[in-house]
Amino acid sequence: MAGITDVPFRRLCRRFGAGMAVSEMTTTDSSLWRTDKSRKRLELDTDEPRVVQIAGADPGQMARAARRVVNRGAQIVDINMGCPAKKVCNRLAGSALLKDEPLVARILERVVAAVDVPVTLKIRTGWDRDHRNGVNIARLAEACGIQALAVHGRTRACHFKGCAEYESIARIKKAVSIPVIANGDITTPEKSLEVLKLSSADALMIGRAVRGRPWFFRELNYFHANGKRIRPLEKIYVRDIMLDHLNDLYRFYGEDTGVRVARKHLSWYCARLNNSDDFRFTVVRAKSASEQIRLTENYFNGDARAGSLAA
Repeated sequence: MAGITDVPFRRLCRRFGAGMAVSEMTTTDSSLWRTDKSRKRLELDTDEPRVVQIAGADPGQMARAARRVVNRGAQIVDINMGCPAKKVCNRLAGSALLKDEPLVARILERVVAAVDVPVTLKIRTGWDRDHRNGVNIARLAEACGIQALAVHGRTRACHFKGCAEYESIARIKKAVSIPVIANGDITTPEKSLEVLKLSSADALMIGRAVRGRPWFFRELNYFHANGKRIRPLEKIYVRDIMLDHLNDLYRFYGEDTGVRVARKHLSWYCARLNNSDDFRFTVVRAKSASEQIRLTENYFNGDARAGSLAA
């Protein structure tokens, strides 16, 4: 998730039990890697496995980019053919590639041949509801040497509307022998078991549900191990998670950029906190790190009503 899964957020997800945390999607046009934003997106933590996700439409360019990220320390290269964003699809990248199966094959062959680490692929179920070619793409991917396949259970045309098609993921899983990872609308521990059952997937990929809730992986792992929900985090722990996240953002980006990046994370945290409207209104307008920290501490320490999570 570009703009979200940076190093500080991936650290949090791994801390709470995510088996693997993938980098932000980055372009394979290495001429754009000179910007501060791209350099930060390509930065890797010490946690393993280190996975870098790339997006593009030119086979040679993608192969060169794959080699470069491996030289930077990537242990897995993940190819994005699932992003539905217009600015990505307008360049015939992301899920736009699902329209052109021969080009998909050329890209996968070149990238797999270019590196000596596993290459994985993220796709959707197809371009639109009349062209669900996820099974074809999955078979092609397996033949090209892709080691695992993540499937978001919607077409590109659906974006994030409607319900995810777990039966489509099940058909893809049945068609190939490589691991298949199900993605889409996994918002509760109970839903995670339902998705595993309906899709027959080998694993789950969690995306939007962890915005403001990096501890969701802790909830999922406990539920799968014990068949019941874990006790919700107490407010003191939520406070510490948020403060640690803020300070990590300031260290990683520097104060000015860190404060700007923190605003969206604070907004997502607030969506899951009780009685947080006034706090949210103020903290997302704070202009300094010290102000964001002070307002966050005041919310938790000064408001007796703030004692539990809303979700």
